Amino acid sequence: MQRDEQKLREHYSQPPEDISLDEIDLDRIPKHISIIMDGNGRWAQARGRARSEGHVAGVESLREAVTTSVRLGVDVLSAYAFSTENWRRPKEEVNLLMHLFAKTLIKELPLFHQENVRLQFLGDIESLPKKTYDVFCRGLEETKDYDEMTFALAVNYGSRAEIVRAARMAAIEVAAGRLSPEQLDEDAIARRLYTSNLPDPELLIRTSGELRLSNYLLWQLAYTEFYVTDVLWPDFTKWDYLRAIRAFQGRARRFGGVVKQ
Repeated sequence: MQRDEQKLREHYSQPPEDISLDEIDLDRIPKHISIIMDGNGRWAQARGRARSEGHVAGVESLREAVTTSVRLGVDVLSAYAFSTENWRRPKEEVNLLMHLFAKTLIKELPLFHQENVRLQFLGDIESLPKKTYDVFCRGLEETKDYDEMTFALAVNYGSRAEIVRAARMAAIEVAAGRLSPEQLDEDAIARRLYTSNLPDPELLIRTSGELRLSNYLLWQLAYTEFYVTDVLWPDFTKWDYLRAIRAFQGRARRFGGVVKQ
């Protein structure tokens, strides 16, 4: 991915006192950054507003995260938008989210076209309401040939269900004689995950201070660096994004081994 240095400098002009672009090694930007966008409801409640307003405000942060990722030269940005467990939320909130997904994607398609961003979904989107599903399919079709960055949005996603789905797919092939039990290795499972065409995340950002994965990318995050911030998602800015990358670059990634001195 080609980084536009001028656009990047303009994007990160007028830095706050505690962080600047000059602190970042642009040759060591994570290729895949993933975000658990948490805190929308608490953001709204702290302001005496309906939870729905927090979700709407969170869209602005996501838009900035997409633009920032393109400017920095990130290859893949993934984000957790709606889990399989989120169906348990009040019906009114779920309906609002489904409507917001469709409305937001239509509104943001020009951004994907402008930035040459390919859209991908992680999760069982065929089970979503028809209007939302149809809009998602439109986004997939219109951006399928873009190659500047991939934006993978996890909707109706649960990692345990994803792994079970992959194992079931492999079992069907074994039963049909197209795959032998000896061929069932890590690669065989990984090829049947929603992320089969993507590298594993190098950096996971979770907002709102929660210290859990919430059934998100359990397989893919095996060696990912975690960055947790107390900032609620609607307040998360490009500077918070830069702080996360700075923290990532300050760590030694061992992958189970020992870093040579």
